[in-house]
Amino acid sequence: MEEVIRINGGKLLDGTIKVSGAKNATVALLPASVMAYQPVRIAGIPDISDVNSLKEIMRFMNVDVQEIGDNELLIDPTNMENRVLDLEAVRKLRASYYFMGALLGKYRKVVMRMPGGCDLGPRPINLHLKGFEALGAHITYDNETIPNDIIITIEAEELVGTRIYLDFASVGATINIIMAAVYAKGRTIIENAAREPEIIDCINLLNRMGAVIRGGGTSRVVIDGVDRLGGCFHEIIPDRIEAGTYIILSAAMANHVCIENVIPYHLDSLISKLKEMGVNIVPSLDRVDVYSSPALNAVDITTMPYPGFATDLQSPLSALMTKAEGTSTILETIYPERFKACEQLEKMGAKVKIEQPQAEITGISHLHGCDVTATDLRCGAALVVAGLMADGMTTIHEIKHIDRGYQDIVSKLRNLGADIWREHID
Repeated sequence: MEEVIRINGGKLLDGTIKVSGAKNATVALLPASVMAYQPVRIAGIPDISDVNSLKEIMRFMNVDVQEIGDNELLIDPTNMENRVLDLEAVRKLRASYYFMGALLGKYRKVVMRMPGGCDLGPRPINLHLKGFEALGAHITYDNETIPNDIIITIEAEELVGTRIYLDFASVGATINIIMAAVYAKGRTIIENAAREPEIIDCINLLNRMGAVIRGGGTSRVVIDGVDRLGGCFHEIIPDRIEAGTYIILSAAMANHVCIENVIPYHLDSLISKLKEMGVNIVPSLDRVDVYSSPALNAVDITTMPYPGFATDLQSPLSALMTKAEGTSTILETIYPERFKACEQLEKMGAKVKIEQPQAEITGISHLHGCDVTATDLRCGAALVVAGLMADGMTTIHEIKHIDRGYQDIVSKLRNLGADIWREHID
């Protein structure tokens, strides 16, 4: 039996939808929390499968993880053990690599499988590893322990602060190096650091735990090492990618939809492009209202690190582009495999021309429902947007990818009037 999402398209959406806590922050915050020697309480945890994988990894290390309320966890690492992370949850979750920085910092050693995640083409972690080596770590690989797999060992007699320049403003490398440097001797300076809001959120948590980190949100982050981190309370920022997805599908099908629990300036690049398309969108302090927008114009986007246009939002936007008059162009500078979403949209009638690293989408395409496959998380989001727009029924397979990043997406959209449900099929 396989579980799928089915959508009968063409229904106008009305109502209010609330955004959950940020997935891309949560997957770093939970590994960061185990660096403490006292309990850490985190609110706003999204109920997604990636979080379940992280909880499994933490419990494997004898970390006490308790659900103490709606979307709130109490994480107690008092009796934590630094075990070899060779369990399946590591392979399923690319963000498991954050345990590299966390455990290296706390214990001076980490042994784990290479992480998994969505198939978005080559995503090497060489910047992470170079950063660890600059701090004094030694890295070895063992591909015999588990067939067709690699175990990586990262260890150091001591970690010493230094200046590290990132060849690319990588979110993962920035956070991983920060976590390792928190327990290093002296000062570490990261140049060309990534600037995403999720990095600021992780820095805020670590500083509440007792770290000394400055420069979050800029390209230069300074970390002064400390001896010990303690407990704290922290609330996760709203998920800007989930918010952007709901804004995009509202632009496609809304009569009037209010998206709540949003930090609009995190979405400036998206909101600007949607206004350029002709979307009737009104951002305010902590919400965004989207109204019916009958005529849309083609736009061009180039994905870039924050504050540029987010690569995670180009797949959902590609679905909306099929409704815009003219030819829209997407230049994907980060993950060319994102265009797998465009390949699925073609099955639904989209007019797409792909010449890596660029895609052209010509509207106005009248999409029709059919069987499609979510090849990754954001492809799944694009197919939900397309299914809401399409004539007839859309059946989305491999919805495990959607569940990795969107909490209760079916029930949230049903509350807006969408004809959408989950179903088990043979």
